[in-house]
Amino acid sequence: MSASFLSGIDWSRPWLDNVRTVGQELAQADNWQQELNRRASALGLRNHRGLPLRFVPQAELPADTAYEAHISQTGHVPTRDNLHDFFNALVWLTFPQIKVQLNLLQAQEIERSAAVQTIAPRGKLRDAATIFDENAVLLVSANQGLMSALREHEWEEVFVTRRAEFERDCRVYLFGHALMEKLVQPYKAITGHTWIVAQACPPDELPLAEQCAWVDRTVAQQLAGGLTTADFSPLQMLGVPGWWPDQDRDFYCDTTVFRAKRRN
Repeated sequence: MSASFLSGIDWSRPWLDNVRTVGQELAQADNWQQELNRRASALGLRNHRGLPLRFVPQAELPADTAYEAHISQTGHVPTRDNLHDFFNALVWLTFPQIKVQLNLLQAQEIERSAAVQTIAPRGKLRDAATIFDENAVLLVSANQGLMSALREHEWEEVFVTRRAEFERDCRVYLFGHALMEKLVQPYKAITGHTWIVAQACPPDELPLAEQCAWVDRTVAQQLAGGLTTADFSPLQMLGVPGWWPDQDRDFYCDTTVFRAKRRN
């Protein structure tokens, strides 16, 4: 019998395209965590130290050990029976190279802090890595003009005036597991942190799993150079063309959601 908390997921939602197949199969399993580990093993998933990746009960995380450090040191991902950790697991199965690179960045920062015996705040890199992990949206497009308008929060230009360009030249892949969790009960103001991949989109005829594998490799290579919070641009999830009904001009004129960019 599948876990009851999974019953609220509407798998027909377009933002779940890249995790739908594996998500539905896990949700239908008698024990989703056992099936999760079977798939992780079959895929040969490993952390940045080469340790096999396994999803383990939250109770295995020592009280004095950071979550990210535990994954780095053991390859074990503490996992609870809830939507948040379920979606996290789906992202590990779909974009494993990005997850490994994020964990490496986090682990390196934790080790660096420990080496100097600091109790300072997490730091900009760890903050950015956490935001990416929890709330990132991966947007692939070589349309520089459209991406510039997006960064400048020119919402009407991006989603109304140049909507056909967006649909032709952009592909959006949901990554953040906290963002997926929020979208189980969607509302207009839900906003992701967009990581732009300035390359031509994978062709539509390429199977979605292969598109995700290409995105996974490409973004992981980008992240190897580090990241900061300045690398993100906001993107309202229900504003993505085709992701919500009745996306007319008035929909995008709601300035409580589609806000102008702050000018210093």
